[in-house]
Amino acid sequence: MQSACPPEIEPEPEPQSEIGAAPRRLRLLTYNVHSCIGTDRRLDPARVADVIASLAPDIIGLQELDVGRRRTGGIDQAHAIAEILKLQYHFHAALDVEEERYGDAILTALPATLVKAGPLPSVGEQRGAIWVEVELGEKRLQVINTHLGLRRIDRMKQADTLLGPDWLGHARCRENPVVLLGDFNSIPASRPYGKLAATLTDIRRHRTASLPATFPSRFPLLRLDHIFTTGAVQTISAEVVSTPLARQASDHLPLMATVEV
Repeated sequence: MQSACPPEIEPEPEPQSEIGAAPRRLRLLTYNVHSCIGTDRRLDPARVADVIASLAPDIIGLQELDVGRRRTGGIDQAHAIAEILKLQYHFHAALDVEEERYGDAILTALPATLVKAGPLPSVGEQRGAIWVEVELGEKRLQVINTHLGLRRIDRMKQADTLLGPDWLGHARCRENPVVLLGDFNSIPASRPYGKLAATLTDIRRHRTASLPATFPSRFPLLRLDHIFTTGAVQTISAEVVSTPLARQASDHLPLMATVEV
């Protein structure tokens, strides 16, 4: 289902005891789908869904989705992919011009409630973020999906905003486990990445050897896609998915992590 953005964050529910609660293992996926246009220039949302289905993730962050845009045949790509996968979804349009929208979504079969969706400061192309709370028994996992801009000045401001009181600095994120994922257009040596990594944990840090790059998908050179965690989220494994289908379905490769909450 698609949810509209609430006017403000709802009050924090009463905390519940988690003493004795067993860790919950989850598979997280972030994937820039390039408007479902593959490296062969074919428009095919079903192919993107096939890549995702083959990985069986529990929580999925997608970037660069077209909804009602003439350039991609007016398809609601967020709905189409969620329908194929039989998942609920929450979509946020970073760009909304008349009936054409472009943005990011979070998909899951787990109970999930939209907390916040909104813009990030941008001088260039408009960007945004979307935040849902996923129920894991007595636990509440905060999941934020974003796509940062191409200009470094924008990415710096966007990272600061995400770290501020309306997002990661909010009480829900301070008091609960958090996952921040997306296409950050930032390599690990960049300042925007450094800002985020100073507060959050990159899932790749648990490996002694660096994972492969994610962009461009045919000949990956750059690590632009990341999954960060906080709190009681422990990374079990992480991989960049470089199957023949993934290399063809988008110009980014999916990044997946198995974690315990």
